[in-house]
Amino acid sequence: SAMWNEHCSYKSSKIHLKKLPTTGPQVICGPGENAGVVDIGDGQAVVFKMESHNHPSYIEPYQGAATGVGGILRDVFTMGARPIAAMNSLSFGAPDHPKTRQLVHGVVEGIGGYGNAFGVPTVGGETRFHKAYNGNCLVNAFAAGLADADKIFYSAASGVGRPVVYLGAKTGRDGVGGATMASAEFDESIEEKRPTVQVGDPFTEKRLMEATLELMQTGAVISIQDMGAAGLTCSAVEMGDKGGLGIRLDLENVPQRETNMTAYEMMLSESQERMLMVLDPSKEAEAKAVFDKWDLDFAIVGETIPEDRFLIMHNGTCMADLPLSKLSSSAPEYDRPHVPTPEAAPLADVPQIDPIDGLKALLASPNYASKAWIYDQYDSQVMADTMRTPGFGAGVIRVHGTDKKLAFTSDVTPRYVKANPVQGGRQAVAEAYRNLTAVGAKPLATTDNLNFGNPEKPEIMGQFVGALQGIGEACLALDMPIVSGNVSLYNETDGQGILPTPTIGAVGLIAAGEEPILDTPRDGHVALLLGETAGHLGQSALLAEVFHREDGDAPHVDLDIERANGDFIRANRQWIRSCTDLADGGLALAAFEMAAAGNTGVQLDTDDTAQLFGEDQGRYLIACSFDAAEALMTAAGQAGVTLSSVGKFTGDTVRMGGSEAPLAELLETYRSSFAATFA
Repeated sequence: SAMWNEHCSYKSSKIHLKKLPTTGPQVICGPGENAGVVDIGDGQAVVFKMESHNHPSYIEPYQGAATGVGGILRDVFTMGARPIAAMNSLSFGAPDHPKTRQLVHGVVEGIGGYGNAFGVPTVGGETRFHKAYNGNCLVNAFAAGLADADKIFYSAASGVGRPVVYLGAKTGRDGVGGATMASAEFDESIEEKRPTVQVGDPFTEKRLMEATLELMQTGAVISIQDMGAAGLTCSAVEMGDKGGLGIRLDLENVPQRETNMTAYEMMLSESQERMLMVLDPSKEAEAKAVFDKWDLDFAIVGETIPEDRFLIMHNGTCMADLPLSKLSSSAPEYDRPHVPTPEAAPLADVPQIDPIDGLKALLASPNYASKAWIYDQYDSQVMADTMRTPGFGAGVIRVHGTDKKLAFTSDVTPRYVKANPVQGGRQAVAEAYRNLTAVGAKPLATTDNLNFGNPEKPEIMGQFVGALQGIGEACLALDMPIVSGNVSLYNETDGQGILPTPTIGAVGLIAAGEEPILDTPRDGHVALLLGETAGHLGQSALLAEVFHREDGDAPHVDLDIERANGDFIRANRQWIRSCTDLADGGLALAAFEMAAAGNTGVQLDTDDTAQLFGEDQGRYLIACSFDAAEALMTAAGQAGVTLSSVGKFTGDTVRMGGSEAPLAELLETYRSSFAATFA
């Protein structure tokens, strides 16, 4: 049951996941391992993945979120990479729902408590609020690490008769049945599920990382896997199955922190900070010495066997004897019935509004107000390589000891996906592409965290299939293959599903000798808009926040235009002082956020609602000097892209057409609204 639940076997999703593009010259290792591995040149690789801890975080917010961070960090250092960056994507219920405040506090404190103590900088992420998440918040955690491209460690066991070694913290009864709980809907029995949530210890994990990376230097590691969902069961079965071997376990040798644990509890415990490895027997003493030094358990708990069997022994008694491959590679795969999402009805008229009123409504909403209250609780500077902290676009980190930089972003607009799964899936990838491009990075690859409701409902499965189609098309067109990921289904409470939320985490490279685009606008800078504006208001932020409407279609994503405009930004970076993509809130919100970053006013030439708040895709706002603007206009003509002047950065007010307000007043709303709701 544990191996065949959604979180271990992907039984509802595997058939569709196989359609995603997962290869490219930059890809060293695609999906199927603990994390994806991508080449960044000079013999170096970036290792990254995103994973959900949704159900545990709703039941026990602090530990649920903390162990989500711990699990994703283990996925990265299990591959031989030292973690260098973390992000998170959070979805909560309506701000006025009685449970939302408690969840926000618990989740944010859990992420900060674990990540800060472990010592990895949190450089980006996103947070949204919508009533669809009232009964089921989403906590998606991302981590990335650096490794030598020729020193990656994999999880496939090899060699018969080799010792299977348990590493790290002791096994307790926390998290028994956690993966099974995470693959079920919630109902009124939710409080009974609290013991299925794991408890994390970041200081033990820090020692586990150092010990693991040191162990890898000894040559003792044949294969290694972290113990995540379904604990010892999943890690042992996956290692054996990938290597085409069987595994025998002797449970009396498992380090335990509680007495009289049954075989069932040991096999299904999800106690944290544990790994499983296959050892070169000649290096046993050397390997044990490393873990003794770090004061962690090192125990031989079994061996690899030639037969396709999973043999579980406890004090000489056979507790289970199963064909191992049947639990993993030949587990059931379902092609569940699915119906496409019907076409959205045309958008009813949206009246013209005073643009400053519209902007104020967005800035006062927890969805678009500054999230400083959240990210100020995260250490974004530890390791001293962070160049761009959270709060404005993609996070940027120096690759230590080199002139290269890596950029990180996480994106999805769930209301687009609900209205039009294919375009919404495309848009999530395209926005990630733009966020990386806006800091001057070449997008390399993506990881996905596919959060959906109950796949047994054909309309939910239809959302999943449509979103994957869009994601696949965009990853192919923008050369950003999916190298790792996670699926989280059954995100429903009492039959009410979440908005479909396929989060895209993406990594980009700023090569040695390339300048990142990290400056802010200055007084006198020209505001240039790259891309065409038709004024698409369907499913827009303005519609939701001002008119409390969720109608119309998602914006169309033209992948050829996305690529051409992205190439233009990167090729002409020398003229660009500051850049952001246009997403939620359109030109109005993007211009305000740039003005806020540079602490300068901005004047836009129009007061038309659709032109200011429309969410047409493929667009960037650029700030640059007058001379640079002329050079960019010339270059745009040669490249065949649409570039137009839309205003300038100047003074101390925000003006759109004939409507204006002091920048200081808008900044106060922007910076205080979130804390006023949640602090």
